[in-house]
Amino acid sequence: MGMTDASRGLAVGRTPETRGQKAVKALWISVWLFYLSAPVNDLVTGGHSTGARVLGGLGMAVFVTWYLILVFRAARQMPVPRVLLSVAVLSAQAMLLSLTLGREWLVLFVYVSISSGAALPARYSRWTVLGATALLAATAYAVPDGTAYLAGLVIPALMGGFAMAGIGQMIRTTIELRQARATVAQLAANEERLRMARDLHDLLGHSLSLITLKSELAGRMLPERPEAAARQVADIERVSRQALVDVREAVSGYRRPTLPGELAGARTALTAAGVLAALPSEVPEELPEETESALAWSLREAVTNVVRHSGATRCTVTLETRQTLDGPVVELTVSDDGTGGQATPGNGLTGLTERLEAVGGTLSAGPADRRGFRLLARAPLGSGS
Repeated sequence: MGMTDASRGLAVGRTPETRGQKAVKALWISVWLFYLSAPVNDLVTGGHSTGARVLGGLGMAVFVTWYLILVFRAARQMPVPRVLLSVAVLSAQAMLLSLTLGREWLVLFVYVSISSGAALPARYSRWTVLGATALLAATAYAVPDGTAYLAGLVIPALMGGFAMAGIGQMIRTTIELRQARATVAQLAANEERLRMARDLHDLLGHSLSLITLKSELAGRMLPERPEAAARQVADIERVSRQALVDVREAVSGYRRPTLPGELAGARTALTAAGVLAALPSEVPEELPEETESALAWSLREAVTNVVRHSGATRCTVTLETRQTLDGPVVELTVSDDGTGGQATPGNGLTGLTERLEAVGGTLSAGPADRRGFRLLARAPLGSGS
């Protein structure tokens, strides 16, 4: 099961990184330049002088370049003053070209409205879109026969500008959510480090202090009282062994995954990969630690395979408790709608099978009924056999 990162395209609010992603975004932005066919046709067949054609062509090239830069970099949150200056320059270009070359060039104001809506926060774009539309109307009245084009341009300028303002706000909100999620993850990691430091201090502080004290006592007793020094050394060995046991138990607890934690991680991983995730909201209560750990490892391995190898667009995870003749069992099912394929025994599936067998459970994995792949992990709710 798997999926390549490049095949998933560009996520909303994420800056293009690969050439393919940049090409896709450029294509979506450039397709709207089709509406510049009117001024282009006017340059070719409008009866303008050679000088006017050259200047008009240069003006359009500068306008389009500036527009593409402004819209293509919208997701990077350019400084508002720079965007406002760019919108003002685009407006001046649109007005100058319309007044000098004719009504066909009024369509440039639609691009001014769209670019301002895409690149500016909503509190600014609501006014710049209205301003660009008002400037469009004023210029249309100043251009010969410009009012004939006015009705067909005002609505696209308003609707396109406000639509892009909404999309721009959605992109900025998505970026903020990603940043907030990264901050929460960092804070959680910091809290976990602090917890580990507190636990290790509580575990080893007393033991190490006792070892230090008894070592000093043994050092003083060695010349004259070797028997008493030997007892202190024996105590040091006993305390050291107990400290080692405590540390191993603590580390084992840190390494043990939990189902709530793995479900949260699965949701994040699947969403980041563009896979629609359907996950359970609750975990069965009073699961034995070893059983929960085995199921959590199974969930992690299955979701990793979905993200890396399946090419799926949807992944469904279910966690149910069933009553069987051998007693109650809990079943974890991870299924996707990817390319499917046969389950080849490898380190991942072999390790999961061993973990589940250690708690009296079973693992089955293979193609789903119609399409995709399914992993089913079953473990008893009682103690492992």
